[in-house]
Amino acid sequence: MIDDHPLRFPLVNELHARPFASLGVPGHAVCVAVKQPVDAHNRDRAADRAHLLALLDRHGAAHPPDAATHHGARIGRHDLKWESHTEFVTHSAFGRGVGARAFDPADAEVFPPDWLAAAPRKRIAACLIRIEPLPDDLDRVRESLDAWFVAESLACSWVLDEAAIIAGDFQIDPAGLMRFAVFVRPGTGARRVGRIVQRLCEIEIYRAMSMLGLGRARELTGRLNALDPELSALVTALSQKGSGAEATLDTLLGISAELEALATRHTFRFGATAAYETIVNQRVQVLRETRFDGRQTFGEFMMRRYDPAMRTVKSAERRLEQMSARAARAGELLRTRVDVERSAQNQRLLESMDRRADIALRLQHTVEGLSVVAISYYAVSLASYLMLPLAEALHWSKAALTAGLVPVVVLAVWAMIRRIRRSMH
Repeated sequence: MIDDHPLRFPLVNELHARPFASLGVPGHAVCVAVKQPVDAHNRDRAADRAHLLALLDRHGAAHPPDAATHHGARIGRHDLKWESHTEFVTHSAFGRGVGARAFDPADAEVFPPDWLAAAPRKRIAACLIRIEPLPDDLDRVRESLDAWFVAESLACSWVLDEAAIIAGDFQIDPAGLMRFAVFVRPGTGARRVGRIVQRLCEIEIYRAMSMLGLGRARELTGRLNALDPELSALVTALSQKGSGAEATLDTLLGISAELEALATRHTFRFGATAAYETIVNQRVQVLRETRFDGRQTFGEFMMRRYDPAMRTVKSAERRLEQMSARAARAGELLRTRVDVERSAQNQRLLESMDRRADIALRLQHTVEGLSVVAISYYAVSLASYLMLPLAEALHWSKAALTAGLVPVVVLAVWAMIRRIRRSMH
């Protein structure tokens, strides 16, 4: 029998690890997402687990396995769903029934305030969803929407082949919650209701996470606005003769280093923003919206209010890439110019060295000639002393002896120096 890959079953089980909740009607759901403000993907996940266990222990619920990234449990009258993501943690609670007061903050106290205050992270998103049966008289729906939401930003639509009406104004109420309403047509299955609610939670959470990139984009744009004129001035200076290429290159390298540091600092956030934006758009699309009462749909709301923020992020990212590319091209041109200037300097230096070598050679020849004279002078003197007794015996005068020795000695000295030069070469 063939052996299975050790990851085969864990990977298949991962496909079924996060099933949608089965929600009855009427009902309500509370979802809270918390995130560490800085370096969240490297956070201490043990602190997340400890915070979850504190809530489970209040209700005597079972603990998840040590390395779990998701867990379900029953806490009081609610079903808890906990998930640990790359950057954030979500706590979702689903309960039956709704209160007489719509969107009562007490409904969210399934997560006690003191427990939330002890969270090791900061709240990035929180929503309260009210689930009601769809009445036969749609005027009651219209009255509820007018009473619960801000008309100017209200998004409302039929979803999933008119199985339900969803509504929300994407406003944070005084209790710190974002409100959504779901009116479910009778006969709609509990799992389909759970899918609608889960997608609403995900739309809000991933919308909030993706818009973290907007703050980074605005911060980055401010710095790029300051660097752009400097970079443009340096590029303009490339066409001007006589400008100090090496000094310009040093300045350009400083700008390039800062642009690279900005890219390193923002790459993760911009990449995460793109991923979260994709999830938001997918969650909206799978709802299969159709217009209700001529009101804007969730998709239209996102196109008008959310997409411009995402385009701002993408624009800042593209501008950073373009400026980095410009700086790199300018750097290449400057380095080429510096190399050419240095080559010209080296050529002039070599020419100067050639001239100095020629002068040195001439001086050497001159010195050699003088050396022959000087050596010959002393050699003739010494030879005269040696040959003087012989000259007297032959009755030669000293002048005649010296005159006879001079050509012989000079020729011998010249031959000796020539031989020495040849042996050195």
